[in-house]
Amino acid sequence: MADPVIRNPVPSLLRSLMTDHLDPGYAAASATRSKPPGRFDTVVLILGVVLVGCVFGVALAQAAGFSDQSGSDTLMRVRDADSRAASLESDRNSLRDEVQAARAAALQDDSGGASVLSSLEQLEAAAGAERGAGPGIVVTISEPPTPSDLSDVSKNARRSSEAAVLDRDLQSVVNSLWVCGAEAVSVNDVRIGPGVTIRQAGGAMLVDNRPVFSPYTISAIGPLNRMQAQFSVSDAYLRMSGLEQLYDIGFDVSAAEALEVPASSVRTVRSATQVGEP
Repeated sequence: MADPVIRNPVPSLLRSLMTDHLDPGYAAASATRSKPPGRFDTVVLILGVVLVGCVFGVALAQAAGFSDQSGSDTLMRVRDADSRAASLESDRNSLRDEVQAARAAALQDDSGGASVLSSLEQLEAAAGAERGAGPGIVVTISEPPTPSDLSDVSKNARRSSEAAVLDRDLQSVVNSLWVCGAEAVSVNDVRIGPGVTIRQAGGAMLVDNRPVFSPYTISAIGPLNRMQAQFSVSDAYLRMSGLEQLYDIGFDVSAAEALEVPASSVRTVRSATQVGEP
């Protein structure tokens, strides 16, 4: 009788792949994880969480303190710079008055000097290099008030930045006042003269490269009745009235019997050509 055939007791590779889906190592790892953590492991985990929380808390506190200190230092430097600028401007005005008084005392004694002094005064008046005073009108333009409901931004959607009053709005009003007969104009006590620009840089409004803030007060000295009549029908008036209705911009025009505007900054003349020369 033939000997029985001895078969391999180990299942074939194909059967093993079809029936044993997990490697034995995975089963061992799963069994290890399923064990409940011991008391020591729990204490170590709690201490680790507390330590990480303390580190983050100290870091946030230091960052907040640094931010507050940096903001305070910046604000203090800005205020100091404003104070120094105001003091220097006051000194400059005092020295200018002294120079003008000394010049007048030196030139007004003879006829030739008086003629030169008169010509200088006319040129300074045309250049806005001396203070102006007289009747005129005051145009006040201000940013819209902050809405109580921040979700309602329909009246403040003129552009992407926060400012609703643009530099071209102030330019339009100033140019219209010149056309209406203004003899001297200032914006927030900054005299408008030759070479003076009104422009925006980022979110700041600059007049003669000096920052000015809302409300913008435009003072114009000139014939009161004529300026009132012509400005009320000008394109600038209609423009600002429309912006007032659309974007809630503040716009007000008032008459003044006595206005004062400061002198403009006198720039150094590098070159000049007499009118009429080729």
